[in-house]
Amino acid sequence: MELGFDEKDYLSCCGSTIFAKEMASASPFSSFQHAISIARDIWFNSVDVNGWLQAFSAHPQIGQTHAPSHASETSAQWSKGEQSTALATATGSSSQELSEWNARYMQKFGFVFLICASGRSTDEILAELKRRYTNRPIVEFEIAAQEQMKITELRLAKLFSSRENTSSTTDKYSTIVVKKAEEDRIGIIGGHVTAASENSTGKSLQTTARSRPPITTHVLDVSRGCPAAGMEVLLEVWRGSQSRPTFGAAGGGSWVVLGSSTTDLDGRSGQLLSIVDDANPGVYRISFNTGKYNPSGFFPHVSIVFEILESQKKQHFHVPLLLSPFSFSTYRGS
Repeated sequence: MELGFDEKDYLSCCGSTIFAKEMASASPFSSFQHAISIARDIWFNSVDVNGWLQAFSAHPQIGQTHAPSHASETSAQWSKGEQSTALATATGSSSQELSEWNARYMQKFGFVFLICASGRSTDEILAELKRRYTNRPIVEFEIAAQEQMKITELRLAKLFSSRENTSSTTDKYSTIVVKKAEEDRIGIIGGHVTAASENSTGKSLQTTARSRPPITTHVLDVSRGCPAAGMEVLLEVWRGSQSRPTFGAAGGGSWVVLGSSTTDLDGRSGQLLSIVDDANPGVYRISFNTGKYNPSGFFPHVSIVFEILESQKKQHFHVPLLLSPFSFSTYRGS
């Protein structure tokens, strides 16, 4: 079964007309995962700067219930739902402060403050807004684009889950492994934004601080075409006399817990690690309590082991889980 929608539907997921046209042209997709893979490639490598700004402009300011006039009805409804936690936790003073900071942000950067707001309280969003306000414009532009992609993924999941008999495509979902090259993460920034600055100064622009922990994850339930909420996640690092665990052998070290959390409504884990400039090189393991999430599934739990090298300590490692009752896959994302 192939899955696809028209340009109008994709425009509700992301307000860029270029993105919507490219997605409609690439349809139909063999699975939800296939659609996500293509969507990321289009957003980071085909949509230009104007397209990014167009998508940003389709969002209401955080804390507002009305969407811009050019946003679709579906997009407006989704925006309201995504901000439901923030709206429910807002007070008179916090709403006023959020409005003031929204205005300051818009004046500095020229576009609306963008954050994947699902499950976030007003206080959490306000704290993130204040922290990101200190960023340089080019750094914040990249962060906003990444947040837009998170929102797009969430909305694509809603769009695909609305299709009847989505569950019948489980077997196809589980056979697709999404491959995402690390360089795609900031491809459009390098190609469309920094070139002029580098030519004029002779120096490349570098991020001076992270906006999130160096290791993150999220879980997608591909059998239902939606995020997996409420799943327990555990992050560990290998410590011992040997630098890495030996396959099939015990001894020489042990796994040390760094953090734990439960996935939110977007399927994203909470903060598993502190926000630091340099990740410690070593072998890490992210474990997911899949048995508790789906007691009838084949896997009581899933663990993903990966290594961060000394040369990679400033990079970001997003290690998601794509899960169905009888299979799972992963990839290094952004």
